[in-house]
Amino acid sequence: MTRKFPADFLWGVATSAYQIEGGVDLDGRGPSIWDTFCAHPGAVRGGDDGRTAAEHRRRMASDVAMLAELGVGAYRFSVAWPRVRPLGRGAVSTAGLDFYRSLVDALLDAGVDPVVTLYHWDLPQALEDAGGWPARATAERFGEFASLVGAALGDRVRRWSTVNEPWCAAMLGYAGGIHAPGRSDPGAAIAAAHHLLLGHGLAVDALRATVRADAEVAITVNPYPVIAAGEREVDIDAARRVDGVANRLWYDLVLLGRYPDDVLADFATVSDLAHIRDGDLAMISRPIDAIGVNYYRRHHVRHAAGASAGPPASTWPGSPDVETVDPGVATTASRWAIEPDGLVETLVRLTRDYDPPPIYVHENGAAFDDHAGAGGDVDDADRLAFLRDHVRAAHDALAAGVDLRGYFVWSLLDNFEWAEGYAKRFGIVRVDFETQRRTPKASARWYAEVARTGEVD
Repeated sequence: MTRKFPADFLWGVATSAYQIEGGVDLDGRGPSIWDTFCAHPGAVRGGDDGRTAAEHRRRMASDVAMLAELGVGAYRFSVAWPRVRPLGRGAVSTAGLDFYRSLVDALLDAGVDPVVTLYHWDLPQALEDAGGWPARATAERFGEFASLVGAALGDRVRRWSTVNEPWCAAMLGYAGGIHAPGRSDPGAAIAAAHHLLLGHGLAVDALRATVRADAEVAITVNPYPVIAAGEREVDIDAARRVDGVANRLWYDLVLLGRYPDDVLADFATVSDLAHIRDGDLAMISRPIDAIGVNYYRRHHVRHAAGASAGPPASTWPGSPDVETVDPGVATTASRWAIEPDGLVETLVRLTRDYDPPPIYVHENGAAFDDHAGAGGDVDDADRLAFLRDHVRAAHDALAAGVDLRGYFVWSLLDNFEWAEGYAKRFGIVRVDFETQRRTPKASARWYAEVARTGEVD
């Protein structure tokens, strides 16, 4: 049975700057927190880093030509803050801005809609040295950065996202210590979460003042349906607490302008909450035109008697007694459960509980251990099946009344996968990191057909 999407449904692919650009020696780019984090022994699998990545900074023109051949309608990418403003404030790199001007122009010439994300985790190291996201000044610097990029690209770019996955930036970076900058301080993570969203609000205002009148300004979050892996009251409460940090914290602040009371109570066990100031909630909840959802899996959690802070519990500030549970289903190479129904659950809940603006799936994809055959082709049947099932789920969400406007595959290219280095391949295009040769996989050919026809079997 064929499922047909609306004619104006947006089919896209997504990447991020640090994961694909390389070219750290170009444009006067300054160091980011990920450059510093990768230099710490043991921080990243295999000692990998993003200095080369997929060399997109040097291969941009051919990558855009490949996008045109795929026939997707949109390309979501991020602007590297340290490439544009090497120290996070002060001097601006004209060459860095020119690279993104050239990228936008090339995309438009190829008939591909640019979707710009302002922050995808590459904070300039100089700002981390000054306190990082736990410091209020970082949000103010981000507002300035948004104004700078908006002024440079805003006459041609209509679709924007301010911050990508603030949960990851705050909780993995400042609580769990498993992402840059590698800190393990739950109080700092709670302040970082607040300031990431304050920076989002400041960026919304900055973009409104600098970009075209019909611009669509969004934020991109990564919600997880949370399942209690047990029927005890302590297991149900563990699920409540994780849901608060993974989902309601971000939705309530951005869309309703308030903190969930129970989340504040949980946070108060590890933070004095002094970072929350009068007027912040109004700034954080500035009206937006769309919301991006990155979906990968559910969280199955329970109470762990006698547990102490430590991964994965340390990524939930105030809840060191929570542990995740394997649901016993098929997994990706990242050992993430494959649960396409969770995408429907996520989108329906957001629609039902928050009356949001139009929704886009800004990321959905999976890592699998695919390999090039003797002729160079990559038959990634497992990834193709994953994407097919999740595109079907997106259609189910539409049928359930969700105002879903687009779907973006993560990712266009195999890339630097953060703490996993180059060990995990998410791309629908294979990258040979020794030669930088690009090879579209079977999933790319399948997705190109979906984008062309707007249909999935």
